[in-house]
Amino acid sequence: MVSNDPMSGDVCSAECPVRKTARIIEGKWTTLIIRELLAGSRRYSELQRSLDGISPKVLAARLRFLAEQGLIKRRVYDTIPPTTEYTLTEKGSKFEQVIRAMASFGALL
Repeated sequence: MVSNDPMSGDVCSAECPVRKTARIIEGKWTTLIIRELLAGSRRYSELQRSLDGISPKVLAARLRFLAEQGLIKRRVYDTIPPTTEYTLTEKGSKFEQVIRAMASFGALL
């Protein structure tokens, strides 16, 4: 019998909450992008400057993925050149708990 407890160690189905979260935070940059957005809206160029070492291609892909997951929203301003701003959604703001837990654990290492 498979338990409903995500901490039970039973087989992790596609609906497992831990598995779903792991899919979101996989990759080097996702949590760092969200951490930057916890302070408020950021333009694409601001994110790129604050994430030392991220390539434009990877940043664009991670932002697109986070938007598809409903964690951030993208707003394009009709300027020349176009300005793009990213903001956490309500769902994305709840990710702060995960970032804080990671920071607490990282401080132990």
